[in-house]
Parts: sequence; C-alpha cells; structure tokens
Amino acid sequence: MSQAHFTHLPRTVRWHRAVLTNSSHGSLAKKPPDVTKSRRLKTEQLLKVDDHDFTMRPAFGGPAIPVGVDVQVESLDSISEVDMDFTMTLYLRHYWKDERLSFASTTNKSMTFDGRLVKKIWVPDVFFVHSKRSFIHDTTTENIMLRVFPDGHVLYSLRVTVTAACNMDFSRFPLDSQTCTLELESYAYTDEDLMLYWKSGDESLSIDDKISLSQFLIQKFHTTSRLAFYSSTGWYNRLYINFTLHRHIFFFLLQTYFPATLMVMLSWVSFWIDRRAVPARVSLGITTVLTMSTIITGVNASMPRVSYIKAVDIYLWVSFVFVFLSVLEYAAVNYLTTVQERRERKLRDRAVREQSLPCTCGMSHTRTMMLDGTYSEADTNSLAGYTEAHMVPEDVVPEKQEHMVVHLSMSSESTITKKKGIRTLRIMQNTHAIDKYSRMIFPGAYIIFNIIYWSVYC
Repeated sequence: MSQAHFTHLPRTVRWHRAVLTNSSHGSLAKKPPDVTKSRRLKTEQLLKVDDHDFTMRPAFGGPAIPVGVDVQVESLDSISEVDMDFTMTLYLRHYWKDERLSFASTTNKSMTFDGRLVKKIWVPDVFFVHSKRSFIHDTTTENIMLRVFPDGHVLYSLRVTVTAACNMDFSRFPLDSQTCTLELESYAYTDEDLMLYWKSGDESLSIDDKISLSQFLIQKFHTTSRLAFYSSTGWYNRLYINFTLHRHIFFFLLQTYFPATLMVMLSWVSFWIDRRAVPARVSLGITTVLTMSTIITGVNASMPRVSYIKAVDIYLWVSFVFVFLSVLEYAAVNYLTTVQERRERKLRDRAVREQSLPCTCGMSHTRTMMLDGTYSEADTNSLAGYTEAHMVPEDVVPEKQEHMVVHLSMSSESTITKKKGIRTLRIMQNTHAIDKYSRMIFPGAYIIFNIIYWSVYC
C-alpha cells in the first residue's frame, strides 16, 4: 500500500494499522517515570520533628549548650542626639548543634529552610539589651534562613533592624567622640543552660566598607563579652558590639562657629561709628544681640536638654557676652557724652552770668572802675590799681547811656578751681577715647579666648 493511499484512510483505521505494525516489531517504548509525582517523605518526617519535644533545649539536663554568634553589619542608619540612640541593620547568625535534627544523607549536604520551620524547632532566644525598637524584615517574605547539616549542626540567620539606646556625653560637643554599644543576651537561659559566645572572636563582626554617616566618622568596631547578673534570675552571657564615632566638625564650623564669630566682629563696627549717630549704633548692637540669640536657640533645639555645659555653649555664650558688652560700651559712651555736654552748658551759662551781673560782694582782690566810650583798652588796663575804696558812688555817676560799670575779677583762687575741674573732666570730655581703647581691647580679648578654646577642645 502506498504512502499516499495510507494518508487518505480514516483516522481509526490508521491508528489500528499503526498499532499492528508496532506490535510486529516489538512492544511499545515505555515513558520514563515522572519524578515530580513520586511520593517522598515530608521535611518534618526526615528531620523527625514530630518525634521530639523541641520546647526543651538540646541536651536538656546536661551541660550548657554552646551557641556561637556572628554579626554582619549591613548599615548604620542614623544617630540621634536628641533621643540618644542609634539605628542599625544587621545579619544575626547563630550556630549550635541539635542532635535531634540529624538525618541520614549519602551526599552529606545540608538542607535549607525558611522561617516556617523555625516555629517548630528550638532556636536560641537572643534579644537586644536596651533596645527601643527592633523588627525582622519581611519583604517579600520573612528574612529568616535555617540550614541544617546531617550531623545536627544548625545555622540560624535573620536580618534585623534595631534601634538601641546609646549613652552619649556632650560635654565636648561638637568636638566629641561617642562610643555606642549593641548588647546581645539570652532572655530565658542562664549561663548554666546556654553559653553564648562570639564564634570567631573579633572576626565574628564584619562591616560593609561603604557604611558612612553624614555627621560621624566610624573609627572602630570591636567585640567583647562578659557575664551580666540579675538579682532575681542569675548570671547570663552577654555579647557586646562596640563602635566609636568621631563627629565631623566642618558642618558646625559653617553653621555655628563662623556665624557667631562674624556677629562678634560685626559688633565691633560700632566702635568706628560716630558716637552721635545714636540710631546707627543702637540698631547695629540690637541686631547682633538678636542674631546671637537665634544661633544659640537653633543649636539647643537639636540637642537634648542636658544639665551640664557643652563646648559649643561656652563658645556661643562668650560670643554673646562680647556682643552684649559692645552694646553696653556704647551706652557708657552715650551717657558720658550727655554728662559732658550738660556740664559744658552749665559752665557756659555760669561764665555768661558772671560777665553780665555787676555784683562785687564777696569777691577778693576785685577792682571796680567806671568806663565811658572815650577810654581806650590801654587806659582801661591802667586802672587796675583802683581799689574798692575808690569806688565812685552811684549817685555821683552821671546818668548817661554811654557810661557803663565794669567789674574785673582778679581772683586767683577761682582760676585754680576751674583748672582742676577741667583736668578732672578731661577723660569724660574726650569720650571717643573709650571707643579707641575698645577697638584694641575687644578684638585682642576675643583672639585670646579663641586660642585657649581651640587648644583645649582640639
């Protein structure tokens, strides 16, 4: 039968003939079995989870079970001075041996599970001491890994973000270094039941080289361990992750120190302004004082309310005192100027009064003479020898308008008194001398303060 004729046969006939043809050559080829449909033991049955009581620790009743720990720091998220805490994301890994989880294996390979099996077996109850908030990441699933080896060794790893307290000392702020500690400890098991230790010493702690903070330089990470005692429960193994942070000063130089220094220097400008320009000098002084108050308030708003003095407080308040003293300096200059002008006015009024009043009572060594318009100045000076006895009576003087009575006071005592008064008021009369001294004293004192400040805190 030709091939063309075979294709035109009905489908049923073609199928039967194909079966007969294959049966003549041998039996049909068998398909390989589908391994996905083969029945295997469950993980719980392989690890014998149901055969043991995992509410008890491994080797219960025996010596303490050693649990090794290592940590990989993924990021140091933030440091808060106001709340005095830090936030860190890390991989926390535990290592221990539980013979109840041992299984037979021809290839000696481990089995890896997610967080669903963790709820059915015993795991160490490690927690973070002094932590404020902490959580296990759950995107897209819980970031938990459990790896079991045939001999019963277990690796338990989880990704955690924790916010823990950090006792900070701000006495040298912002020229300070802070040391913070993250502490790990078993919550329920004392050192008689669980021995918590760093698996590889200082090498148990690893950090990412790309970790950086905006305000701090990470100087050192290291690990320690010691026993912690609680009076009601006993002794516990505690592990410490210590790290030291050194604060960057450049930010505070730009935001705090430079503006404060410029405000102090700006207050010195008033020493070169005329003391009679009251609005200019007063407005300049008030502006610098208010600006310094704003800087101090802004710095304290971002800091905790500690009961001791910080390094930045010393600098800002000394700068504030310099600005305030410049305002007081002008107040003193203005007051002395007013007093000087008042006394000069009184002296002028007294001189005019003495020249206009023809009174000779009580004046010693006084010569009185009568002049008319025909005498010259030389003739007037020649009349100095006249005494009080030669005084012409008023009823004898002719009543003419061109005659006048002149009283010449020759008292040496009054002249000496005036000279002493002028010497006493010499400094007060020269009030601009205070501004001259201030131009040198204020900058010099501020420079000396800066030298002492930076030498002590740096």
